[in-house]
Amino acid sequence: MTHEIKFTPYWWELAPPTQIEPQDIQSNCDAVVVGGGYAGLSAALTLARAGRSVQLVDATIPGIGASTRNGGITSGNLRPNISNLIKTYGPQRATAMYTEGIAARYDLKKFIEEEKIDCQFHLSGRFSGAWRPEHYDSLAREAELLNKNFDINASMVLKADQHTEIGSNYYNGGMLRPDIGGLHPAQFHKGMVERALASGAKILPNTPVLGIRRERRNHQVVTNRGTITARDVIVCTNGYTDNGIPWLRRRLVPVASQIIVTEKLESQLMDTLMPKQRMISESRHMGNYYRPSPDNTRIIFGGRTYGTHRPDQQLPYHHLYRALIQLFPQLEGINISYVWWGFVAFPTQEMPHLVERDGVHYATGFSGSGVVWARWFGMKAAYRVLGADGGDSAFANRVFQAIPFYNGRPWFLPAIQHWFSIRDKLGF
Repeated sequence: MTHEIKFTPYWWELAPPTQIEPQDIQSNCDAVVVGGGYAGLSAALTLARAGRSVQLVDATIPGIGASTRNGGITSGNLRPNISNLIKTYGPQRATAMYTEGIAARYDLKKFIEEEKIDCQFHLSGRFSGAWRPEHYDSLAREAELLNKNFDINASMVLKADQHTEIGSNYYNGGMLRPDIGGLHPAQFHKGMVERALASGAKILPNTPVLGIRRERRNHQVVTNRGTITARDVIVCTNGYTDNGIPWLRRRLVPVASQIIVTEKLESQLMDTLMPKQRMISESRHMGNYYRPSPDNTRIIFGGRTYGTHRPDQQLPYHHLYRALIQLFPQLEGINISYVWWGFVAFPTQEMPHLVERDGVHYATGFSGSGVVWARWFGMKAAYRVLGADGGDSAFANRVFQAIPFYNGRPWFLPAIQHWFSIRDKLGF
C-alpha cells in the first residue's frame, strides 16, 4: 500500500485553523489590527481588555500563515549572537536587547499559564549542534557570555557526550540552553483566538487591506468589504505582507521555511534519537531545526528552501529528507507523513522591529523566531497605542531600512542563500 503524504501542517490535525463566524464590518472603531497571527491577536487582546473597540482584519483565515506552520520552538532567538550584537550596538543596547528576549520567553510561559491555554508547552531545553569543530569554540564563548551577563545556565556538551542529548554523531558537540522549550503552535493560536473574541475584539477573516491613509487624527483603512475609520492602526502581517501595505513590503524579505514530519516511530527508537526530547538547532547559517512531536512519536524536521515561491506552490522536500537521514542514518527508508511550508520575514539587519510611521504602528521582522517575539511585540505595540507602561522596548524606533530596487519580490534571495551555503561549507 502506498504511504499517504499530507501536504498540510501536522498541527492542523489537532487544531485546524479556526473558522470564525462572519460578521459585518463596522465603519468606525478605536483601533484596527491588520493580521491575525500571534502578533495581531496579542495586540487585539491587549487593546480590547483595555476597553478599546477593536477590529482585527485578516486577508484570509487568521493563523493560516506562519502562526500554525512553524516548528513550535520557543526560542526568541536573535539572529546575531551576543558577541555580534555588542559589536553592532554596543554593550549597553546589546544587553538590553538580549535581556528583553529573556523577558519575552518568561512572559510567554506566564501568559500560557495564566490564560490556561492547552498548547502542550514544555520547557524541554534546546541543544545547538556545532556544525564544524571550530563552531564548538564559538558556542563555548557564547555560553560563557550568556552565563556571565544573563545567568542563562548554558552548558557545553562534548562530542563524546552528545549521545546523551541526541542519537547522532554528526555534530562536534554543542551548547545546551535550559530556558528554551516547545509548544503546539496551532493549539496556542486557537487559544489566542478564543481569548481575543471573549475580550470583545471583532475578528474579520477574508478581509484584505487595500490601503491605509492618514486623515487628520484618524486613519482610513480600506478593505475589500469597505473602509474603516480608526484612531489607531497596528500592522502585524510579517511574512505575508502584500501590496496593500507597500511601505512595509519594501522592508521585509519573505523566506520560505519548510517542515517534514516522519511517520510514527517506535518508542525505543525515539528514546535513542531524542533521549531528552530537546529542541534542536544547528550552528550553520542554512541550518535545520527539529524536535520530537509533543507526544514523542515523530520527528518534526524543518529548514529553509531555496529560491522565491508563491504561497500556493507545492515545493519539493527531498533535500530535507536527505538531511534527516544524514543526521539519523537509522531512519533510512522511513516514510514521511506530512510536508508543508510557510513564509518567515527578514528585515535587512535580521532583527525584529517595533516602529511607528505616520501614526501607524508596526510589529514585525521576527526573522524566524516569531513564536516568542510575535506575541511580545504585538502586546508592546498595543501598549504604545494605549500610552501605557510596558510599551518601552530596546527594539523600538530603530531605523527600518527599505531594500533598494525591491518591491516585495526577492529576486536577490537565491544568490544570498547560495552565499550562505558557501560560507557554511567553508566554516565561516
